[in-house]
Order: sequence, then structure tokens, then C-alpha cells
Amino acid sequence: MGAVINLRQARKARDRKAAEQAAAEARALHGRTKGQKAIEKAEAERLAKAVEQSRIDPPETDKA
Repeated sequence: MGAVINLRQARKARDRKAAEQAAAEARALHGRTKGQKAIEKAEAERLAKAVEQSRIDPPETDKA
């Protein structure tokens, strides 16, 4: 005769495994380290500064 298993526990274990796998996929897709976030933020700030420095202001007109 085969081993007796508790179906409720087996179902919960299966669901936990599926949830962990989904979480691992989400971490790989969306997760970034603190260092990566800092690098991306610094790069965005550098680009914004370069754009601002390259901006040509429209000529001032006298409306007074």
C-alpha cells in the first residue's frame, strides 16, 4: 500500500511553490539593487543638466 498523504498539505505546498516561482520571476524582471537605482538616477540627472545647459532661451521682447 502507498504512503498516506494529506491532500490539504500537498495542495498548500504546491501553491507555495508556484507563488515562490512567480515572485522569483517578478524579482528578476523588476528588481534592481540600490546601487543600480543610484546609477540610473545619477545618469538621469546628468542628462537633464546637459539638456538644460544646451537650452537656447528665446529672445526677450520689450512689452513695456
